[in-house]
Amino acid sequence: MDKNKAGIEYLQAGKYEQALQMFTEAIEENPQDAIAYTNFGNLLMAVNEQERAEKFFEKAIEIDGTMSPAYYSLGNIYFHREQYELAAGWYEKALANKLAGNDGYYMLGRCFLELDKPRLAMPYLQTSVELDEADIDARFQYGIALAKNELYEEALKHFQIVTEADPEHADAYYNLGAAWIGFEENATEALACFEKTLALQPDHLLAGYGKKMIEEALKKQ
Repeated sequence: MDKNKAGIEYLQAGKYEQALQMFTEAIEENPQDAIAYTNFGNLLMAVNEQERAEKFFEKAIEIDGTMSPAYYSLGNIYFHREQYELAAGWYEKALANKLAGNDGYYMLGRCFLELDKPRLAMPYLQTSVELDEADIDARFQYGIALAKNELYEEALKHFQIVTEADPEHADAYYNLGAAWIGFEENATEALACFEKTLALQPDHLLAGYGKKMIEEALKKQ
């Protein structure tokens, strides 16, 4: 019986006690199993015990310095603590050790956006989208990075894809409206987007302000 695999299945099903038993037994049977320490850390993360989880990820890396999921999970801990510089360092190590999938690129891009470095964020978020074109969160954040770099035409395309995939994504409609203004000062399209945002989220302050400004400008024409 693969106790790591069974533990992951229990973890994904929210059966934390059973997952705990499987990962504990895996470590007891093989104290040098870096995967088991990483899995145990992820279980602790799921029950919001980040400080304990950190020690398990560090142990996994001590055993196997190429354990990319442990680096990634450490990055998540520091990202949630809003220590974005430190988080970025861990994500970079995860990618350097060949972390599978698009998550590492996505989270590293998110770090650079939080650090107000959209030019650095852009290539990582672009890669994340290229690796998983169905990842709406990655595409939305890539659109944000493009807009912050004043590449409004490209940003607009990605926000449109997001709204088509998720018609209730209020922030995507708001940013689509902002992109319409930045791209070709299209007040009509922008107003429609702000109104859609407010229909989905009536307390969206930025959309409310944008709608008010456009309506006042149109009255003066």
